[in-house]
Amino acid sequence: MGNNKYFFAVDLGATSGRSIIGSINEGKFELEEVTRFPNNLIEQGGHYYWDIHALYFEIIRGLKEVAQRGLEITSIGIDTWGVDFIFIGDDGAILRNPRAYRDPITFDAMDDYLENVISKKEVYNVTGIQFMNFNSIFQLYAMKRENNSAFKNAQKILFIPDALSWMLTGNDVCEYTIASTSQLLDPRTKQLDEHLLDSLGLTRSKFGKMVNPGAEIGVLTDEVQRLTGLGAVPVIAVAGHDTGSAVAAVPAKNEQFAYLSSGTWSLMGIETKDAIISDRSYELNFTNEGGIEGTTRFLKNICGMWLYERCRQEWPEEVRRLSHPELQGQAMDVEAFRSFINPDDAMFANPSSMIEAIQTYCRQTNQPIPETPAEICRCIFDSLALRYRQVFSWLQEFASFPINVLHIIGGGSLNTYLNQFTANSCGVTVLAGPQECTALGNIMLQAKAKGLVKDIWEMRQIIANSISLVKYEPTDKTLWDKAFEKWKTIIK
Repeated sequence: MGNNKYFFAVDLGATSGRSIIGSINEGKFELEEVTRFPNNLIEQGGHYYWDIHALYFEIIRGLKEVAQRGLEITSIGIDTWGVDFIFIGDDGAILRNPRAYRDPITFDAMDDYLENVISKKEVYNVTGIQFMNFNSIFQLYAMKRENNSAFKNAQKILFIPDALSWMLTGNDVCEYTIASTSQLLDPRTKQLDEHLLDSLGLTRSKFGKMVNPGAEIGVLTDEVQRLTGLGAVPVIAVAGHDTGSAVAAVPAKNEQFAYLSSGTWSLMGIETKDAIISDRSYELNFTNEGGIEGTTRFLKNICGMWLYERCRQEWPEEVRRLSHPELQGQAMDVEAFRSFINPDDAMFANPSSMIEAIQTYCRQTNQPIPETPAEICRCIFDSLALRYRQVFSWLQEFASFPINVLHIIGGGSLNTYLNQFTANSCGVTVLAGPQECTALGNIMLQAKAKGLVKDIWEMRQIIANSISLVKYEPTDKTLWDKAFEKWKTIIK
């Protein structure tokens, strides 16, 4: 990398994390991965936790590596998955590791809250957020209900990217895009709703100052400077929600696009100027999450490659040794549209065996039961593509503009089979790439904060200039139309 100034991005997912350095030269970007590390889900005492100190250690390790290489870091930005948070006590210490969103405590908390505290329609009318049992509002309610000691003694509540930024700088903020995932934020006022907070026994003072992507949180503390060998490097509030950073990096030419952030989760949506909160969006359970430059990400969460990843862990070693293209290639040789699932059925949230869950679903819906890895993989891919079609058709209904292209970004943009299925199923041109969209969005927002790019469209132009997109055109329309009609009868 030829530039002597770099932006340092921390990109944390639900299974792994990375630190990346990036620079912008002559209208193009360069990226280099510095470190990669696991993000282990810890099961203990019937609960699931994240190890926040291990994540902090890995950030320090990445910064030390950069310092030892003599690279000048312009700023640091952190993005993570949504909804989870830490509690800080009155002595400024973290009150135990944060609960993970897959913790079973939330399984009945949503229904309990909506039946006994505030109605479902009222919560949606305030927040416009998709109902999922692990949203922050239901996690907090579950902790209040169980008389959780960390909840009772919390002086501050920080979402995960804000928590890590606080550990680096000592300054607490509440970044807008990550706060928007909580189902506690009103997208009209762009503030946490005090009535919803009060329903949990919380006050606004428990959370940091609301800041937008691009704001400076602070500089590295003296302690972190000593640990890393760096100076007083600024930490920037990027789009702290990883999907917010990813969507900021969609290499679109204009607003007439939809996006599919494809990974463990699939998130399909459009970018709008204002939140869309209506009876129809409520009925279909769409979500309005914060974007950059005042935009809203109107989208729906879809259970993505989590299904495939979990099955792959269960298959025999000789199957796991196959590369993804090899295994998925075998799936293309088995009968198409033989068995379907609804990827978003609750039984696939976190089963002890994903293979058994898929087979049970097919058995209960009187379908052929997929037995081999190839049959199971084909069932997953067919079903995901058809679920994408359903959500895409709803987006066309809501959009105030024609959707001319679907951009697939993230790790799933490399999945050639599923990308082609998606084009076939949705009947739209698919452009796949970049894979590194989250890190790119993180770095581009740091560059914008530095004044190197002026707005989101210049960011997207730089990205488009720097990568090669793969185009997929739809084929086999009649076959996919028939499959979609069959799928709809099965998932009812």
